[in-house]
Amino acid sequence: MVAWHSLKAHHSASLIILIILLNFVLTYNTNTSTNMNKSVISTILSLLLLASCSDKKSTAISEATDPNEPEASVSLKGKWDIENIVFSDSDYVRPSEAVPGSKQFVVFTDSTYFFATNCNSISGYYAIKGDTISLSDGAMTEMACDNMETEDALRRILPSLTLIDVENDSTVRLNCNNTSGYIILRKNTVSE
Repeated sequence: MVAWHSLKAHHSASLIILIILLNFVLTYNTNTSTNMNKSVISTILSLLLLASCSDKKSTAISEATDPNEPEASVSLKGKWDIENIVFSDSDYVRPSEAVPGSKQFVVFTDSTYFFATNCNSISGYYAIKGDTISLSDGAMTEMACDNMETEDALRRILPSLTLIDVENDSTVRLNCNNTSGYIILRKNTVSE
């Protein structure tokens, strides 16, 4: 499984390189025109963005899969409502109670996940082998909202999720490996 923070370190290094390059360009090219500086800066930014994002999917999926493990025995494809995010008997979030009337859900495609809360979203890649799930480091929007309980709980629990329990056709429990934490998902059957 990919460590939740492993790709963040890659982005930190890219940011440091970006700052050094921008500083160099801005101090070295003081005699050139402003348009030339803007062109060089935009080219550098584009190249760094491409370099930092280009191998995320292949790294996440290749590290998350092992050819010796059994193929996925469960499919999560589709839209699932987030019913509960539980850390312990006294530490949990029920999105429908935290923000009444707000639809908070996750959508799984063949290899990507997308969590939508009442305020922000988290997306990334995942792989399933047997009854295990591996989630790559997720990209997250960062808007500030009045109630961020659900996304705070998701940020806390997503790095620890490793096991899938299919309770029935419409309910799935994603469990943490070494803790009592889990997420209950209920299949969304409403077509929008």
